[in-house]
Amino acid sequence: MISERCVSCTTFNIFAPIYKRLSEKDQSCRESQYRAYWQSRNQSIIDRLLGDRSSVICLQEVWLGNEELVDMYEKRLGDAGYISFKLARTNNRGDGLLTAVRRDHFRILNYRELLFNDFGDRVAQLLHVESVVPVLQGPNSNIHAQIIIVNTHLLFPHDSSLCIVRLQQVYKILLYIETYQKEHNLSPMPIVLCGDWNGSKRGHVYKFLRSQGFVSSYDTAHHYTDNDADCHKWVSHRNHRGNICGVDFIWLLNPNMYRKPLRTSWSEAVFGIIKYLLQAASLTNDDAFAFLKADNLGDYIIYSGFCQALHQLGITSQLDGLGPEDAKDLWFQADIDGDGVVNYEEFMKRIWSLKWSEHPNEILGQGTERGSATSIGKHQAFGFRVKDAVLFPPEVEKGMWPEDYSLSDHAPLTVVFSPVRMSYSPS
Repeated sequence: MISERCVSCTTFNIFAPIYKRLSEKDQSCRESQYRAYWQSRNQSIIDRLLGDRSSVICLQEVWLGNEELVDMYEKRLGDAGYISFKLARTNNRGDGLLTAVRRDHFRILNYRELLFNDFGDRVAQLLHVESVVPVLQGPNSNIHAQIIIVNTHLLFPHDSSLCIVRLQQVYKILLYIETYQKEHNLSPMPIVLCGDWNGSKRGHVYKFLRSQGFVSSYDTAHHYTDNDADCHKWVSHRNHRGNICGVDFIWLLNPNMYRKPLRTSWSEAVFGIIKYLLQAASLTNDDAFAFLKADNLGDYIIYSGFCQALHQLGITSQLDGLGPEDAKDLWFQADIDGDGVVNYEEFMKRIWSLKWSEHPNEILGQGTERGSATSIGKHQAFGFRVKDAVLFPPEVEKGMWPEDYSLSDHAPLTVVFSPVRMSYSPS
């Protein structure tokens, strides 16, 4: 008889009072000016969180610049059995992240802070945790699960030129996780990424994470695909422009998921951004090729012209855009035959008609009971299945935003994971 203990996770952008406008006519009137307002709303938020009692709570836009509000969260969560970690955005932006973990569910093995120091002063938290009691118990073995959890809040895409900055932020997170796992010689384990990603299912960040084997827990639970038809089935945010969109995700990566090398996926994602910007300028494939050629008279692209085009597109001109080494990496990817130039065929294959893996459906072994894997070379690991995922209020699950919802301009997302043994092929 196998018994299991599920793990739950909630992510919620709670809308910092310093950003919450109380009047459309007076944009300077913020909730932070009225203690009774922000105190009442945040007490209600905590009530909601404690009602759900998730194993892990990941909050964004916590008003860390206000000691009273911080004490409120830390005391009430602490009294309920949580240990909290907070991280302010750089340059005294006023808000930041707070991650709370139930002491009776997980012990903290390590906690790390990621400071991007780039445009937008974004940060991320990494927690390496282990279950206090076995998540799977059987007659012959018990599994104490180890998980890597990340909480973050990406830059808002005020314009398309910031696509590369947002992609760089995600790349840094994944690179940090990869480095952390190697440095500590960790066995394969589930990775859960939580937060406000400020981008929809149509965006470059979404496609990049999918190419790395991550799945959107909510979409998995509700059997939604990556197709455009499913892009607006649910929403989680009404932004300052009045648009409703789905931007809050809990991403899951299991040990048995196929993953391309991180740098390869990153290069493909950047090529995707380059094509997007070229098409946004209404360039056809022939016009785009001519643009990348710059002043070169030959029927091919040379490195200097390529770099000039990247600068003009804003790929290398942002504060945290691509550096010289990044540009060289892209060039080597584009120059397929290595002859020092990129001809029209290579341009079409690498940039204009690139078929990169947005939907990595290759799964190296499904969840199995120990001992049932028969493939030679297979290893056993612990992973998660998405058991359930819920957005609140219920209307957002139908793609609508209720006018009477007042907790935040975001909807909290809660996912329940069930543990499972699975086989995988070591890379």
